[in-house]
Amino acid sequence: MKTVEEAIDWIHSLLPFGIKPGLKRMEWMLERLDHPEKKLSMIHIGGTNGKGSTVSYLRHMLEANGYDVGTFTSPYIECFEERVSLNGEPISSEDLVDCANKVKPLVDELAKTDLGSPTEFEVITTIGFLYFATMTKPDFVLVEVGLGGRLDSTNVINPLLSIITSIGRDHMHILGESLEEIAFEKAGIIKNGTPVISGVSQAEAQSVIKEKADHCQAQFKQRGVDFEQTLLTRNETSQLFTFQSIEETFETCTIHMAGDHQRENASLAIAAMSTLKQLGHLKYTEEACLVGLQKTSWAGRFEIVQKDPTIILDGAHNEEGMSALAATLRAHYPEKRYRIIVAATKEKEMQKLLHPFLQLNATFTFTTFDFFRAASEVDLFNQAEVQEKAAVSDWRKAVLNAQLNHTTDDIIVVSGSLYFVSEVRKWLRSTIKV
Repeated sequence: MKTVEEAIDWIHSLLPFGIKPGLKRMEWMLERLDHPEKKLSMIHIGGTNGKGSTVSYLRHMLEANGYDVGTFTSPYIECFEERVSLNGEPISSEDLVDCANKVKPLVDELAKTDLGSPTEFEVITTIGFLYFATMTKPDFVLVEVGLGGRLDSTNVINPLLSIITSIGRDHMHILGESLEEIAFEKAGIIKNGTPVISGVSQAEAQSVIKEKADHCQAQFKQRGVDFEQTLLTRNETSQLFTFQSIEETFETCTIHMAGDHQRENASLAIAAMSTLKQLGHLKYTEEACLVGLQKTSWAGRFEIVQKDPTIILDGAHNEEGMSALAATLRAHYPEKRYRIIVAATKEKEMQKLLHPFLQLNATFTFTTFDFFRAASEVDLFNQAEVQEKAAVSDWRKAVLNAQLNHTTDDIIVVSGSLYFVSEVRKWLRSTIKV
C-alpha cells in the first residue's frame, strides 16, 4: 500500500468480518509485533456513554500540565485518522500507511489459521498500539473501549487506571438484557491491582463493578461516594462547578460542554488525574487542570454548529443518551420548540429512545443515511408513537427543510447515531463555518 486511501480501503475491507468477541486474535498479532502495548502507559476508559468526553477532558488536563497524550477513540467524526491521535492531531497519512503495511502481512497470515481473519476494529487497535509504541512514544495513551469491555479488542492492555463512565441499555443484543449483565461486560476491563474509577449511577450496576474491583483487589472510587461535583452556575455557553473528593477540592471548574452529564464526565477525569498523582504517575497544578477543562470540546456532543437557526448535533443513540439530551435541552433552552431530525441503526427501539421527549414541545423528522446498519426512515416513523412526525428519505432535505421553515422559537437538533451526526457535520462544514 502506497497511499492513505489504499490503507483505509484495506482496513474497511475487513468490516464484513463484523464483531467477533475475544482476545486471541489480538494477542496473536501483538505477540508477533513484540507487544507494543506493553511499552505504553495506558488509561482504559469503558462505559456506555461519556467515554469520548471523559477522554477529552483527561487529555486536555494532561496536555495543560505538559504531557504528550495519545488517544485511541471511536467512531470518528471528521476523518478516519482521528481515531489514532497525538495531542489532538490525527495520525499522519505516511505513518498510517507505514503501520498498515507492517500489520497487513500478519492479518493475511492470521486469516489462514483456525482463529480466522481479525476484524476491522482489531486491526485499527493494533495499528494504534504500534504507532504509539514505535513512532510517537507519548507519556500517556488514553484507550477508549470499542464495545463492552471484557471481550473488546482493547482489553489486552494492562493500564495504570481503569475508568467506567456509565452503564446503559445499548448493544443489548450482544452485551445482555439487564443492567447487571451489561455491567459485568463493562467490568471486564478491571485488572488485578489496577485502580478503578466509576461514574455508574444505578445501584445494581454499581454492585457488579464494586464486586469485580474487590475480587481483583483494585482500589475503587465511586462518583457520589468518593468524589462529587456541584453546579454553581451555568448559561448557554458554560458551566461553573466545584469538584470535591476525599483528597482535594477544585473550587471553580469551568467547562464549555452543556449538560449535567458533562460535569459528571469532567469529575471522572479530575478524579483520574488525582488518582494518577497519588500513585506517583504524574504531577499537576490545579491551575493547569482548570485551563485544560476550559479548553475541552468534543465534536458531535451537544455541539452548536450554527446560529440563526440554532443547529445542535448530538450523537445520543441509546436511552440514557437521549435522556441526557432531553435534560440538556430543557436546562439550556427551556422555552424553545425542538425540531429533532433522527436517523438510527436497525437494532434501536425508537419508541424507547424518544420517551424522554414525549412531554416536551418537540417535532420529529425521521430519515436515513448511507450506512450498512442504518434503519429506513419508514421503519423509524412506524416505530415512533409521537404526535408530530414526518419521514424524509434524504437527510439533506430534512435539514434544509428545518432551516427554511424555522421560527425564532425553534432549535434544530440532529441526533440518533454518531455515524449519522458525522455525515451531517461534514456536509454542514462545506456550507457553513463549524
